[in-house]
Amino acid sequence: MIGYVTLGTNDLERAAQFYDALAKHWGFGRMMEFDQFIAWGDMDSPMPGLAATKPFDGKAATVGNGTMVALMVDSPEKVHAVYDTAIAHGGSDEGAPGPRGDDGFYAGYFRDPDGNKLNVFCMTEPTG
Repeated sequence: MIGYVTLGTNDLERAAQFYDALAKHWGFGRMMEFDQFIAWGDMDSPMPGLAATKPFDGKAATVGNGTMVALMVDSPEKVHAVYDTAIAHGGSDEGAPGPRGDDGFYAGYFRDPDGNKLNVFCMTEPTG
């Protein structure tokens, strides 16, 4: 249902470096690139893409309160790898990787350099 998610940035070059590094974990690169907008993904894949853009109205990008993008991977090891990549490329911690509850949800939370909140997660065997 979702084609792509767009996050605002005030520094497209910095956002590009951050998301270039993250996209590698899914084997994707840039699928679209314009002066004010870059999207990562694969046009031939059913997986949604992710984009960073300077706001169309020319005003400063701001972080949505309560807004978060969740990125799915297939193992706890990949949760740690993406989380570690995010932190190493200017992201900030919002909750270290680990199980959340006992239903098999395993996630790490972080913010990109613009303050947008993301999570990387996978499903594991329930513990409860």
